[in-house]
Amino acid sequence: MDNRMAEIAEKVYRGERLTAEDGVFLYQSNDLLTIGQLANHVNQRINGDKVYFISNMSLYFTNVCEAHCAFCHFRRDEGEEGAYTLTAEQQFEYIDQHLQEDMREFHITGGHNPHVPFSYYVDYVRALKQRYPHITVKAHTAAEIEFFSRISGKSYAEVLQELMYAGLDTLTGGGAEILSERYRQKMGVGKATTDQWLEVQRVAHSLGLKTHATMLYGSIETIEERIQHMVLLRELQDETNGFMVFIPNNVQPAKVTMGIKRRVSAFEALKTIAISRLMLDNIPHIKAYFINLGTQLTQVALTFGASDVHGTIVKERISHAAGADTPEGLTKDELVWLIQGAGRTAVERDTFYNEIKVY
Repeated sequence: MDNRMAEIAEKVYRGERLTAEDGVFLYQSNDLLTIGQLANHVNQRINGDKVYFISNMSLYFTNVCEAHCAFCHFRRDEGEEGAYTLTAEQQFEYIDQHLQEDMREFHITGGHNPHVPFSYYVDYVRALKQRYPHITVKAHTAAEIEFFSRISGKSYAEVLQELMYAGLDTLTGGGAEILSERYRQKMGVGKATTDQWLEVQRVAHSLGLKTHATMLYGSIETIEERIQHMVLLRELQDETNGFMVFIPNNVQPAKVTMGIKRRVSAFEALKTIAISRLMLDNIPHIKAYFINLGTQLTQVALTFGASDVHGTIVKERISHAAGADTPEGLTKDELVWLIQGAGRTAVERDTFYNEIKVY
């Protein structure tokens, strides 16, 4: 171990916060096993051997979107072949078809559809909550909240309060991509700016919502921008303590048939999981998202700092529209096996990491 890595290791073992410069150094290092060992130490200190999952279902009410983000293959224009906008009643058939008795969460993301009013989004949250009152509604990214604010003329707080009154329980973590304006302009991220995304989260936390945060890495961003992204989240978490989990998602290529040169390497994915755990010392969980990583690499990630593998999902569409070659969902038994197969203790949770069952 070289001197710089040894200094960082000493910081980790003493429980000291790493600097942005430390994070950049770790990304530049090829000593993956040491980085992973340090991340595993931090995760064990926070979560022990427990790895969490949830019985949930992903829902997509509309894929019509005003934004044209370069990495997105899910979106459609109004009237384009494959475009859709569903009411809650139209979703009920799909939900009832796949609903399990112990399902705990609806995970809802979709397009920024300017052809329907804000009330459309409120109405389907309300309808879901009325029909399935025992299921948590985890809906909309901070970028979607900014979009709702624009089309409704309401403040972020007013938008959130209206959704919460209808039954919203938490926000999803998306829309963050890379929190860098250079990246957002270059990638055509036609939605919330860095400051707007962070401010929505700040307001949500002030209203009592516990939320999620993502990072979409593996395209044009620099190592420094990835670390800046983590530092911005860490600073907001110092202020609000509102984030429950961080999800680093590796970008997917345009087609399933794309070769390994067009995909984020396993080496880079594990390094990012581990560095996330080391940098984000104040966020309880780092998620290894099997949809993007694949099941076997997800197992390995559980010894590189990850303590969550997401959930059953049923049928994921956004990453698969972009060329993911992984399962669209897993059963509860498969998730338990995935975790136990990595030598960890599988824990079924609710949205807020309350333990339901330890396997």
